[in-house]
Amino acid sequence: MLTVGLTGSIGMGKSTVAAMFAERGVPVFDADAAVHRLQGAGGRLLPAIEAAFPGSTGPGGVDRAGLGAAVLGDDAAMKRLEAIVHPAVAAERAAFLAEHAAAPLVLFDIPLLFETGGEGRVDLVVVVSAPAEVQRARVLARPGMSEARFAAILARQIPDAEKRARADRVVPTGGSLAETRAAVDEVIAHARRLACTDPSERR
Repeated sequence: MLTVGLTGSIGMGKSTVAAMFAERGVPVFDADAAVHRLQGAGGRLLPAIEAAFPGSTGPGGVDRAGLGAAVLGDDAAMKRLEAIVHPAVAAERAAFLAEHAAAPLVLFDIPLLFETGGEGRVDLVVVVSAPAEVQRARVLARPGMSEARFAAILARQIPDAEKRARADRVVPTGGSLAETRAAVDEVIAHARRLACTDPSERR
């Protein structure tokens, strides 16, 4: 099996690109979706999160806006939350790998791949990228987003230029969907070729 790590800064179109991989039959592990399940109604992380951040959960699961406000810009609080969430997501990832053990190629959609050192756990790193003005317009169009929140999120993410420099492949998302899909197809073809090589010679 060859593992692909898909990442990119907020608003770069990563979810759209992940969906294109899925359309081509590549099993996709969505780290954000795993977090939503773990923190949603009845999620198994709710007791630990409530203990660490009293008042942050309810019948519907985590109050994402409230919890986000509590940890954004507070490194110590963010580390407490990550210590709860990251091991649980790792367990979900292991279950995903076991379920798709026979697949020649799988994709991990991980927003903070570089920030968490995850690039060392995949065979190929793919970064999605769009011009800064496109990114900004996409993000600020989201409900509840503000200039201050956008700036705080960017401050916690490695800059797009550095991500592109560290990537094995870059998928541009600032143009048409057809152009993006063509880039995805090229990455899949490259990954399938790599899957046939010795693991020590990959990349």
